[in-house]
Amino acid sequence: MSDYGKLVLADLTKWQKKMGKSPSIVNRVSKNLQVWINRIIPEKVHRVITTAIKHMTRTVLSGAAFTTSKPLIGVDLYTREAEVKRTIKFYRNTSTAEGAITGAAGILLGLADFPIWLTLKMKMLSEIAALYGYSVDDFKERLYILHIFQLTFSSQAHRRKIFFLLERWEEYKNELPNNMNEFDWRNFQQEYRDYIDLAKLLQLVPGIGAAVGAYVNHRLTEKLGYNAMQAYRMRVDSAVLKSIGSGS
Repeated sequence: MSDYGKLVLADLTKWQKKMGKSPSIVNRVSKNLQVWINRIIPEKVHRVITTAIKHMTRTVLSGAAFTTSKPLIGVDLYTREAEVKRTIKFYRNTSTAEGAITGAAGILLGLADFPIWLTLKMKMLSEIAALYGYSVDDFKERLYILHIFQLTFSSQAHRRKIFFLLERWEEYKNELPNNMNEFDWRNFQQEYRDYIDLAKLLQLVPGIGAAVGAYVNHRLTEKLGYNAMQAYRMRVDSAVLKSIGSGS
């Protein structure tokens, strides 16, 4: 096994253990705090967030969110992941700049940040999928992307459930709907809202909006990209993973 292969396996194993952990007391307290904060957020903000998530979800399911990037075939994992990391860096930096600009501009533009940021994240995930050799022309692959999204932006309890589904994806995907009209977007958006509302609400506060917007977009885009890498690594056959190409 190459040195890079050993690093990948060690990193993947560490991530899998983290994702599979039961919620701690801190996790449960955090979830309760998020629910409480959710109740005091202005209804106008709730409507913007709900509408943006609904639109984003339907756009992803229909395939309209993605350009037709061809799946990358015939390269070793070291080369493949070098491209993935460059992609994550590009979208992380773009999201950081976008968050700072909209956060500095006040409430109206701050609310506009939400759908823009969702679009950037989904485009990043579609490019990562293609770089790992998967085509988002396949409806089930678009559902895989939404599961990665849920894995990243959910409470630990829900994250754990999603992780176990991704671990058995080849079996589980046969249980999933075959078209967008059967997908339960309401349950999908609620977990995301509970997770993200506080951070995005602070972005609307005058004086700190720019700093918060830049930090939140940077940190969470980076986190989404990292989780996407791990989720696709799980789908690499273990025999292939152990013989992946050059790199140190």
